[in-house]
Amino acid sequence: MIIIAVLLAVALGFSTSQAQETEQDVLDRYIKAGEEKHTTKLGWASFNFSLNRINKNNPYNDFAVYESERFDNGEISQLGYGSSFGADFGIVFWDKYAWSIGGEYWLRLGEKLSGNYDYTPIGASVTDPVSEIKVYSFNTGVQYYLLNPPTKTGKLNSLAVRAGGTVGYYFATWYLWPEYQSLNLATSEATEDNIAFRGNAPGFSFNIGADYPLGVWDLAIGADMSYLYLNFKNVAWYNSNDEEIVATYDGTTEGRVDLDLSGVRGKIEVKRFFNW
Repeated sequence: MIIIAVLLAVALGFSTSQAQETEQDVLDRYIKAGEEKHTTKLGWASFNFSLNRINKNNPYNDFAVYESERFDNGEISQLGYGSSFGADFGIVFWDKYAWSIGGEYWLRLGEKLSGNYDYTPIGASVTDPVSEIKVYSFNTGVQYYLLNPPTKTGKLNSLAVRAGGTVGYYFATWYLWPEYQSLNLATSEATEDNIAFRGNAPGFSFNIGADYPLGVWDLAIGADMSYLYLNFKNVAWYNSNDEEIVATYDGTTEGRVDLDLSGVRGKIEVKRFFNW
C-alpha cells in the first residue's frame, strides 16, 4: 500500500508539472505572437526630379539632321537632355534591403517651331512643324544600404549610402507634323497625314546614391547617379488597313527611327521615412 501511495504521489506531481509547463508554453507562444504582430515596419515616400543626359549618338538625332536638311529655312534640334518628375513608395525588409514601386513623367522632349517653313519633299511650306515626345513609366526597384541604414523607429541618423537597380515599363508618344513623309512598311511608300507614333519598352537602371537627414519632420534629401537603358524599338502608328507606319532618317526601312533615350541620369529627391 505504501508503495502504491508513493507511486500515485509521483504520478500526480509529474502530471501537475506537465500541465504547468504546457500552460507556460501556451503563454509564451501567445506573447511571442503578440510581439511578432506588433513588429515595427519601416517605409518611406518620396518625390523626385531627374535630369537625363541622353546619349548623343542615337537614331532620333540622325533623324533631326536628315529632316533639317529638307527644311530650307528651319532646323530640328537634336536630343541632349531630358527631365522628369516622379514619386516612389518603399519599404525596408530585413535590415539593409529595401523595395520600392513608383512612376515618373518626363517633360516633353523635342520642340515646336513657329511660323512657315519650306519643306522640299512636298514642294510647299509647312506651318508650325512639331516634333515632340512624351514619356511616362511605372517602375520597381531594390536597394541595398551599404552604410547607415535607417532605424526601425523611422529615423535616419546620419548619411546613408545605398546601391541598387530599377526596372520599369515605359510608354512613349511621338508627335510629328502631318506633312512628314513617313514610311509604310507594307507598301514601302511614303505616307502623309500622320497621327501620333506610339511605342513601349522596358527600361533598366543601375544606381548608387545617398540619403541625408534634414532634421525637420523626419525628412531626408537623397541624391542618385545612375545609367538608364531605354530604347523604344517599336515606335509606329497603324492605318485603317492595319499597315505599320514608321519614321525613318533616310527614307528606307533600314533607317527606321528608334527612340533611344539611354544615358546617364542624376536624381534629387525629398524623402520621408515612417513606421507602422
